[in-house]
Formats: sequence, C-alpha cells, structure tokens
Amino acid sequence: MNTNNKLYLIALAVASFAFSSCTSEDPVPENDGELITDVTLTFQEIDANGNAVGASFDFSASDSEGIEIGSAPEVETIKLTKGKSYEMSIDVYNSVAGEDITEEIRAEEDEHQFYFLGSAFVGTPILSYSYDDEGGVILGLKGVITVEETPALNNANFQLLLRHALDKNYPGADNPNFQNYAQAGGETDLDITFPVVVE
Repeated sequence: MNTNNKLYLIALAVASFAFSSCTSEDPVPENDGELITDVTLTFQEIDANGNAVGASFDFSASDSEGIEIGSAPEVETIKLTKGKSYEMSIDVYNSVAGEDITEEIRAEEDEHQFYFLGSAFVGTPILSYSYDDEGGVILGLKGVITVEETPALNNANFQLLLRHALDKNYPGADNPNFQNYAQAGGETDLDITFPVVVE
C-alpha cells in the first residue's frame, strides 16, 4: 500500500471517529403522556336508587393544539342543581390523530387516574365525587357527583386532573380529591378547570 493510500485511510478513520463521537448515543426520552384536545363531561341525573332521571347533558373543553400545550382552551361552564346527584362520565379525544383516548385510558386503568379538585371539591366544597368505574377499579371515567343541598357558594372551580404512571397504592391516592397527588408520582396528562354554577 503506498503512502498516499495509508494517509487517506488514516484521515478517513479520524473523520469517522470524530463524527461518531459527536453523535449522541443517549436515547431521546419519550413522552408517554396522551395528547388530549377534547374533553366531554356527560351528566345524567339519578334518583336515590341510582335510576336515571330525564335526559343526559354535556359540558366540554377543547383546544386544537392540545389542552395541556395550547394557549387558550375553550371551556364551557358546568351548570348543576342543588341537592341533585348525577352519574358523570368522561370522554377524551385526540383530534390531531383522530384517536379516542377514552378506551386507551380504560385499557391502561392500572396506569391512569382522574382527580377532582378545585374549590368545587376542596375547602368548602359544593360538590362531592365518588368513583364508580366498572369492576370497582379506581379510575374516574365514571363516577357519581352530588351537589350540596345548601352550598355555601353558588359557583366554584372544577379542576379535572388526569395522572399517568402514578403509584395507585400510595397512601391517599385512592381519594378522588387527593390534593397531594404529585406525591404518588407519575405525570399529568390533563389539567383543565371548568367553572361550575349550582342553581
């Protein structure tokens, strides 16, 4: 091999080494959270025996960029009646990818959980919530909301929070109004606040 070929191969080896040392071998961290653009809360009034009364009605929040990353979600005001109980179900959707996220959350029920916070549920609450998901799991896609008979306030904030990859066995994590939810670990997939008015 002549000198020119040796020099060429040495230069090529040095260039390859320099290029590979500049290339990161670290994997890019993935965000396993869900992109949620639309949330719909469906209320169905129920009597003392849990039977449906009248027609159901919906309230929604949406942001085409994603509720967690968008700048101005459109949020409807929840209107409920004093002393009434409602079965409430939650549907979440990703309009960017055309995906119904509700079923994915249900399929990964061991990794997800909704919390119900804000002045509507904590402090001097005007609403109470209990999980009522199928199979007795603690998830929050379905539950029962009861409005105080004589609430101290007629309006409040209803904060809906969805946590992902939390430790559901953490003490207190099974409380739907657990204000220290972050201590159970995980990440927030959804954090949206609805105004709520009781009449």
